[in-house]
Amino acid sequence: MKGSSTGIVLAALLLLQGCAIRDIRTAPPQPVQPKVRAHARKAETSYERIFPEFAAVVARGGDTSASLAARYLGDPGMDWFVEEFNGMRKITPGAAVVIPLAPYDPLGIAGDTYQTVPVLCYHKFSKTTSDKMTVTEDSFEAQMRFLKVNGYRVIPLDRLFDFLDGKAQIPRKSVVVTIDDGWRSTYEIAYPILRKYGFPATLFVYTDFVGGGANALTWEMIAELSRNGVDIQGHSKTHRNLSRRSSRESFSEYFESLKKEIVDSSRIIQKHLKKEVRYLAYPFGDTNHVVVSIVAKAGYRGALTVERGGNPFFAPVFRVDRSIVYGSYDLQDFENNLAVANGKALH
Repeated sequence: MKGSSTGIVLAALLLLQGCAIRDIRTAPPQPVQPKVRAHARKAETSYERIFPEFAAVVARGGDTSASLAARYLGDPGMDWFVEEFNGMRKITPGAAVVIPLAPYDPLGIAGDTYQTVPVLCYHKFSKTTSDKMTVTEDSFEAQMRFLKVNGYRVIPLDRLFDFLDGKAQIPRKSVVVTIDDGWRSTYEIAYPILRKYGFPATLFVYTDFVGGGANALTWEMIAELSRNGVDIQGHSKTHRNLSRRSSRESFSEYFESLKKEIVDSSRIIQKHLKKEVRYLAYPFGDTNHVVVSIVAKAGYRGALTVERGGNPFFAPVFRVDRSIVYGSYDLQDFENNLAVANGKALH
């Protein structure tokens, strides 16, 4: 992959050396990834050449990776796509830049490594005190700032599953932020910080907890979160351990209870928010083949555990790993948590 990319860049450089550049019209390619939208257009000046699979340009004053992504891909948010292909973080005037017009590595394989994606799992937040499942406001702020400063791209959960389905290329340093249960501190503490950094997140709620007291989110709060970049998904109805059958339950009773936990919670969220529920976070992170079969049959796209690790393109979509962020973590612990999902060597 790296060799072919280099070849394209060299070819583009040679083509751009000519003084007389003729206009070239091409039909737009059919991208695998909806975010990459190549538009049929002709070369406007000697600064660019347009080909079916890529555009080659010489950057001018004022050009940035975002402006080039907007011009050629229709989305300034694809700046990472331009930067990663060219191996540069900043576009300087006179630099030769190649913009792929379709995904060139949707599986995240580069050289002898493959891409893995960490999914962070939070629970509760507090102004000043922490415990195993409670992260302080200052710590959460520092962790989100760490992601921003160190070039991580926080992507929506849908984008991760597009990657797992082989449908989308995502940034090399992608990370997903999730929050479990439905504590009010999500609204009061985490939500303003997420908005400050422009990060999407997914909140998994168990519906019996909503409106259940001073520490629980209300449906009004959840609706506001849903309108402002927080995707609301399922965490069962009562938060029972789905993988364990009670000694008082027959198998048929256990099976019916699972269906109620998985299906009813989805219906309740849909009723209140008028949105599709596509993902389930297993309570306690536990599952088994019976639970997975019910989740799949109920129409969910995927489900998540709390196993520590990263997710390559071949990760099972009904057992996606998430790494819990504990309240005792300092920034070094947080960085180590992310490190388990760095690129893995091919064997």
